[in-house]
Amino acid sequence: MKIKFIGGAGTVTGSKTLVESNGIRILIDCGQFQGIKTLRELNWQPLPILPSTIDFVLLTHGHLDHCGWLPILVHQGFKGKIYCTSPTKEITKLILLDSAKIQEEESNKANEGHYSKHEIAQPLYDVKQAEAVFPLFRVIKTNEPIPLDAEISAVYTNAGHIIGACSIELNLENKTLVFSGDIGRDNDVLMYPPTKPKKADYLFLESTYGNRLHPETDAKDELEIYINNTVQKGGTIIIPSFAVERAQTIMYLLWQLKEEGKIPNIPYIIDTPMGISALEIFANNQKWHKLPEQHYIGMCKMFSMISDYQETIDAIYNKSPKVVIAASGMITGGRVLSYLERYIGLPETTVIIIGYQAEGTRGRKLLEGEKEIKIRGKYYPVLANIFEIQALSAHGDQKDLLNWLSALENKPTKVFLVHGENEPADELRLKITEKYGFDCAVPLMGQEVEL
Repeated sequence: MKIKFIGGAGTVTGSKTLVESNGIRILIDCGQFQGIKTLRELNWQPLPILPSTIDFVLLTHGHLDHCGWLPILVHQGFKGKIYCTSPTKEITKLILLDSAKIQEEESNKANEGHYSKHEIAQPLYDVKQAEAVFPLFRVIKTNEPIPLDAEISAVYTNAGHIIGACSIELNLENKTLVFSGDIGRDNDVLMYPPTKPKKADYLFLESTYGNRLHPETDAKDELEIYINNTVQKGGTIIIPSFAVERAQTIMYLLWQLKEEGKIPNIPYIIDTPMGISALEIFANNQKWHKLPEQHYIGMCKMFSMISDYQETIDAIYNKSPKVVIAASGMITGGRVLSYLERYIGLPETTVIIIGYQAEGTRGRKLLEGEKEIKIRGKYYPVLANIFEIQALSAHGDQKDLLNWLSALENKPTKVFLVHGENEPADELRLKITEKYGFDCAVPLMGQEVEL
């Protein structure tokens, strides 16, 4: 059996792990690279194997860094089955369509504004190519074996993180391989705690926050302070957010604050068509989250939901204080860019960063104190107040990741730490070795190992 780390090794994006066994090829996740240019350029490179030779894709969840390369995989010849949970199927469809539309829009703007380095800017994939993925989805039930081949089966178990997210147990060649996917937090606002694996011969564990402990601070309290301080100055609060789970979490916390009379009666806007569509997925999948139906209804009534871009323009040019939740979460694209073009240079503005910011993204640069940021070929001075609420991360921290290993009834032959930058992954390696005595490795991008 061979394992090849095609993506998500030494970085938190582009997750792709290839498993080869007895002539069967299985790709765990098929993510898009984000962040620094050298990573983004990998999206344009061919896989080390022909997509037409891959038999199955097993998706852990629907975030772009785990599903965003599927349109290219299909366009280049993949004709197999894509297994995932029902919420993951719906979220992936939303995210791929949104990604394709944004790429089409950005390439058109680059061509019109002549700020692309290419003679003609092209999208990575278009809407038609995204839609070509959909017929290949196969929805599975959790905790039930899925036969992939006569001697290969997979079992999906809840991973928390976002709605529909799962870890995957792969049984083949008398071995059990466990792929964590992204592990949620044990005390998440909306998601249930992740299910811990009980058996694993080889374990592939994410390490996004492998060197970090989330603060014990209360995210609601922080939101209350930032919003009230900004409104007193007559400013606008912009919250760049991932459209799935994070946007809904923020909406829920803001609704709670409003119900408690702790934040003012100003416009509260969610401006992400995908985030609005994701609300429907929450409504249709009650068993996957902790949000009571009555709270969901009240929360939705509180927000102005913007889908039409003209409404975005109207909101941007409305000078009165407001709270805007807009995608994307790492400020790599989407409608949040339009808000920042107008507001990032105003000292009364507050930008609240609420999720992981990959290396090279605008979100990471703002957190690192950049004095100006580039948006659509133009530089804007950063005069806005930039704050981070770490307590809202949807990723488990070092403590959560160590705890996820605590139910193992056997000692794995090896633990591979993936989906993390080198420093967090290596620190987690040391912690796992110290606590459990497991043999850990941090694989390199492109590395192949035999099991």
